[in-house]
Amino acid sequence: MLFYSRAMDLNSSAPRLSNAVLGNLRDALGAPSYDRSSLTPSIVHIGVGGFHRAHLATYVDELCRAGNTDWAILGSGVMPGDAAMSDALLPQDGLFTVVERGATLSTATIIGSMVGYIHAHPDHAGLVDAIAAPTTQIVSLTVTEGGYPIDDATGAFDASSPNASPTSAFAIIAAGLANRKSNGGGPLTIMSCDNIMSNGEATRLSTLGLIETIGADLADWVTENVSFPNSMVDRITPATADGDRAWLAENYGVDDAWPVVCEPFRQWVIEDSFAGARLPLEELDVIVTTDVTPYEHMKLQLLNAGHSCLAYAAALLDIEFVHDAMADPDVRLFVRSFLDAEAKTSLAPVPGLDVDDYINTLIDRFSNPQIRDQVARLCQDGSGKLPKFLLPTMRTQLAQDGPLELGALLLATWCQYLLGVSDAKNAIEVAPDPLLDRGVAAATASLEDSKAFLEFSQVFDEELAGNARFAAAFDSALENLRNLGVRSAIRNATGGSGVAAGAGESED
Repeated sequence: MLFYSRAMDLNSSAPRLSNAVLGNLRDALGAPSYDRSSLTPSIVHIGVGGFHRAHLATYVDELCRAGNTDWAILGSGVMPGDAAMSDALLPQDGLFTVVERGATLSTATIIGSMVGYIHAHPDHAGLVDAIAAPTTQIVSLTVTEGGYPIDDATGAFDASSPNASPTSAFAIIAAGLANRKSNGGGPLTIMSCDNIMSNGEATRLSTLGLIETIGADLADWVTENVSFPNSMVDRITPATADGDRAWLAENYGVDDAWPVVCEPFRQWVIEDSFAGARLPLEELDVIVTTDVTPYEHMKLQLLNAGHSCLAYAAALLDIEFVHDAMADPDVRLFVRSFLDAEAKTSLAPVPGLDVDDYINTLIDRFSNPQIRDQVARLCQDGSGKLPKFLLPTMRTQLAQDGPLELGALLLATWCQYLLGVSDAKNAIEVAPDPLLDRGVAAATASLEDSKAFLEFSQVFDEELAGNARFAAAFDSALENLRNLGVRSAIRNATGGSGVAAGAGESED
């Protein structure tokens, strides 16, 4: 789904963002004062979207501002729809604006760390060459949770996946590595910035799976010369709206074809495993560790699962925006109760972080009225998200004989959402999902037998679907949801009455 639009151009008299106007914007927008022509594009990034530009690109911009000219980004896209990003960035010399929206204050900054963009579809030769270039030290990715050719049930490489096609990101990476080896290129770090557990390992499996079609010698070279650090990344980045562009033009006098909006909060935890040159992480607010796992579990099972908990219930209640969902007492109660009672209690300790404080921060972040994050965005790709964000929590609760009723209700709201009708009998435009047809078919079959939804094998493996306690919890949640509606189902599952502050939450 694309959220880019130039519909307002005819109404804007502001100059288009580019190198030519930077000098006029430096005071108002903190435009970069460093010499962009002196930067070395040492990072090739695949999948330039809002999150990448609000996260890695801003970190690298800060390095550039501190005088680290050895680090800059060559952006790229491998999908047909990435032509829109190319059309936005190339006339702007790779410049874009990051708008941070806090609860009471919004700020805007021009980011200059991206010095080029390659739209590698249908011709990906330029991207292959960039990966092989001796100046390239890191290939980074944001290809979404569903962009990896990995079987969610087995965790193994899936050669039949569309993500393993000859034009996929990982096929292009494999070709770039082959060229790099042939040209005597040096070591390389391939760094995923996607919200999946063990994203570095998933990237390694995906890359090695693709290079098997090229030859074993390449696989040996990759094993010796390429690293795949795991990382955890976090920053809420809603879809850009035309109103955001209009706000920039009105308040700062600049026309940015595709600014990115985000919250002030950001987080990056990364494994200190770089094969090539190492990013000077000590200069950034980054947690560097030998084990990212506990941070990954915390973020995926709290923030991401919390988003899904909110999203499907809110959609069934015809709520459009995330902050409005958090202002709804029942949705807020559902999210807070799930995080406290089930998600948190399935986690191992997280070094240096207080999980209760993290949950309180999440509640504040979700409630930020200035972000205007859309519920529909959070509903996307449920088949890819829930196996990674929710089901690990439910498996842990099953193993420790803990509570799982709220997780079961989350699954039930997703199932009901896939039917495309809200509690008030309004039509829901179901969000995109690579397995949408399969999901809708399973949800439809559940109208006759709830367990039919658990036969959605791309989401539920046989062991989980066949677990009697898990199946009974889902059946009960779905029955309550359909017979009583979302609000009563939430109150029954939480034992609450829709009070504004959930268990353990202060109201200040």
